[in-house]
Amino acid sequence: MNRSFYISVTVVALIIGIMLAVQFRTNRFIEQGVPSDRAQELTAELHQLDKDIDKLENEVYDLEYKLTQARKGQSQAVAAIGDELEKARIYAGFVPLKGPGVEIILNNPPLEKNMGILSDIQDIDILGLVNELRVADAEAISVDGQRIISTSEIRLAGQFINVNLTRLTPPYHVLAIGDGERLKSALEIPNGQVEHLRDLGIQVDIQTRELIEIPAYTGSLKLNFAKTTKG
Repeated sequence: MNRSFYISVTVVALIIGIMLAVQFRTNRFIEQGVPSDRAQELTAELHQLDKDIDKLENEVYDLEYKLTQARKGQSQAVAAIGDELEKARIYAGFVPLKGPGVEIILNNPPLEKNMGILSDIQDIDILGLVNELRVADAEAISVDGQRIISTSEIRLAGQFINVNLTRLTPPYHVLAIGDGERLKSALEIPNGQVEHLRDLGIQVDIQTRELIEIPAYTGSLKLNFAKTTKG
């Protein structure tokens, strides 16, 4: 809140106090008896003081009203900043979300059918699936409970796939929040990612769900080189 605003209210209040004191003294002089000419002057001054006091009182009321509105505005501004911060946390993936969407289960080809011809699931397979979901407007995605954010890594590490530096093993459960039918259709388009995976013998099951729950990202974010810029 601007300090000058509070000072204005204080100054006006002091002026009113001084003027009331002058008015009181003027009334006493008139009551004690003074020459008629001087009495008329004092009476005129008294009337003017009454007008000035009324004017200043109205100004005080106006300033008090503005002060009240300013406080309300300050509270609203704080609330608006809080709302924007919460939105930023949601978009960044730091808040758990729920809603309709799809559940996808990926599993390696059955052992009896995989004689070195078929391929096990690779990191690029999951990455391709995640990208397809993003293009189809998925609002939140997780892989085996790992929230996918802009800096998430999906990498092959030996016989395992790491997501957010967490080791995962098949079957892989991929969850996505959004328009379930739209997401499912986008994944199953001809020559799309799912058809490619099935051609490799990978088992892919896609189901729409009325309720999908996706956890928040729990890892840490660290920028080693990027710095903020002044607008």
